[in-house]
Amino acid sequence: MDFNSYTLFNIHFFSWAKDCFFPFVRILALIMVAPIFGEKEIPNRIKIGLALLIAIVLPLPPLDDNIKIYSLIGIWIIAQQIMIGALIGFTMQMAFMTVRFSGELIGMQMGLGMATFFDPIGGPSTSVLSRLINIIALLIFLSVDGHLWLLYGISNSFEIIPIAVMPLQANGYLALIDASKLLFINGIMLALPLMTLLLIINISLGLLNRITPQLSIFVVGYPVTLLLGLVMLTYLITTLPAFAEFIFEQIFERIATLLRYLTQ
Repeated sequence: MDFNSYTLFNIHFFSWAKDCFFPFVRILALIMVAPIFGEKEIPNRIKIGLALLIAIVLPLPPLDDNIKIYSLIGIWIIAQQIMIGALIGFTMQMAFMTVRFSGELIGMQMGLGMATFFDPIGGPSTSVLSRLINIIALLIFLSVDGHLWLLYGISNSFEIIPIAVMPLQANGYLALIDASKLLFINGIMLALPLMTLLLIINISLGLLNRITPQLSIFVVGYPVTLLLGLVMLTYLITTLPAFAEFIFEQIFERIATLLRYLTQ
């Protein structure tokens, strides 16, 4: 290889590396925050390798030659790509925050609030029911190809928000705040049937204690509440797949709205 060919190869290689670098940053930010991909159990090398592979495979238009990585504009675009990827991943995390929030409510009503353990996903103090429902939601997410839809969303994000010198609009952040209300609405909707049943049981036990003071409510109340709560939980889990798909559909719609508002 002569000098001219070597120089031409370097020019094409560095141009290709620059075209892949900015998409790589956005995809890596998504992977570091998104569910399943962003778990702490997954080594960082795998996350970086996966992000690099996706950035190479995705068909993306070439960047403007005026954009240099080692410049103030390049640093601004890198920060922008990190923000976009993190916003998409965090919005997707809201679906799993919803089921974990519902599990916390159910566990507290059933008297299992003290049954906590260290969870690298939900935090240092996560209830057993919250962890159980979260694992089921993760399996449902994989079964409906949610991870592929998430990759499809990050691919479309390059068409909605191209890599260019453009500010992100404040409407996108307001859309993220508006999407956070789904966490509480859907979480309470999922836990509401069981919470209503346990409330009725507690009221009934309170009336029973007033009628027969000789009956120790603390001896009878906890086993009854726990037993009926577990029975009701079996019926609740059967409805979880359809409800989880409903939550995932809402979140993907919110992600699309978020991306549009970031450019408006």
